[in-house]
Amino acid sequence: MLMINRLNKFLEKAMPFLTPTGVVLGLLCTSWLHSYSFLAPWVFAAMTFAGSLGSNFKDLGKVMMHPLPIIAIFVILHVVMPLVGWGAGNLFFPGDDLTLSGFVLMFVIPTGVISLVWVTIYRGNVALTLALILLDTILSPFIVPFSLSLLVGAKVQMDAWDIMRGLLWMVVIPSLIGMALNQITKGKIKASWGPNLAPFSKIALFIVVALNGAVIAPYLQQMNTKLVVIILVAFVCATIGYMLGWLFAKLMGWDRDLTIALTFNSGMRNLSAGAVLATTFFPPPVALPVIAGMLFQQILAALYGHRLSKSYGMNGPAATKAA
Repeated sequence: MLMINRLNKFLEKAMPFLTPTGVVLGLLCTSWLHSYSFLAPWVFAAMTFAGSLGSNFKDLGKVMMHPLPIIAIFVILHVVMPLVGWGAGNLFFPGDDLTLSGFVLMFVIPTGVISLVWVTIYRGNVALTLALILLDTILSPFIVPFSLSLLVGAKVQMDAWDIMRGLLWMVVIPSLIGMALNQITKGKIKASWGPNLAPFSKIALFIVVALNGAVIAPYLQQMNTKLVVIILVAFVCATIGYMLGWLFAKLMGWDRDLTIALTFNSGMRNLSAGAVLATTFFPPPVALPVIAGMLFQQILAALYGHRLSKSYGMNGPAATKAA
């Protein structure tokens, strides 16, 4: 157990570099990893299950008694940011329907289970984060295809039912199983399994990123002006998400816990799931903005976490045993 806790703490510190390293590994080992890309949805489903063990329906009920923070995050996640992605795609890549679709997909994907790691590390509102992950996960098979159809549906061929089915198997069903087990065992499964699965979740994230990186490696290896612009635009757009969450919480005068939760949950996306969807249901170029976002999403989270820590006079991240 001591060894597992040490591994988990090491991986927590390495989080900002975990996804960029996974992308690089995918690029370097594409000839070997590409043949294993079919495993990505399964690994992701296992990661989702592990991340959902700390959630239950009772916590959701408590949070919904004060729904304004949830509503605020949903508006940022599924109204403001998809429009930001759509606007950026049209502004910088006019006529390029695949890249536009990639930017929209990047911001219609639900908040990431990995946001729970950051909220826990910086002692934010964990109950709100778990409730948000639960709601966003359950609604994602409907929100993602609807948003894509609304913003780019006429421009890119896609099968909305296949996308819904992919999200159900990768995200919704594993999450519901994990939460049901936590509810049935009254939290005992989280206490017994959580510490052991915590490092697995982070390693699984690395594996999924590497596998998806291998799929789109031919496009990332051809570094050109367009790819550089995609990376820069994705960086700026991703930064806006974190900033909007922080600004709204400050505007409402909410306390530290809520501000931290809003900041991370407004900025974090389940981009590993987005990359799986992009490489499974769309032409490979659609995945480029999503992969670009994966390069620095964790780095941005670390930067905002450091800034929040200084703002509230905290002594840095809290030690955690499970995520």
